[in-house]
Amino acid sequence: MESFNAGKTKVFLISLKAGGTGLNLVSADYVIHLDPWWNPAVENQATDRAHRIGQTRTVFVQKLIVRGTIEEKVLELQNSKKRLVDDVFSGDWTGKFDERDLKKIFE
Repeated sequence: MESFNAGKTKVFLISLKAGGTGLNLVSADYVIHLDPWWNPAVENQATDRAHRIGQTRTVFVQKLIVRGTIEEKVLELQNSKKRLVDDVFSGDWTGKFDERDLKKIFE
């Protein structure tokens, strides 16, 4: 991490699950998510590792998802969770989450 932040290393690969270890990648230009997690907050935390105090560059965030994979299904689950949370917090969620939606979560 020190070599990366000092510009001596061009690429830094890390698992999403390492986000809670206190890493701060203040010299990152790109964050590329290859393996989405069912909880979008985990991805957000990983992205935030590149947006810490000391960051002076614009950071581009990209998700790479292959069609027909489990990652595509995880992305769909993330999107439906986000819509549900947005609807609940806006106070406009009545009837938008039904039995079919619940079953889909457990497929």
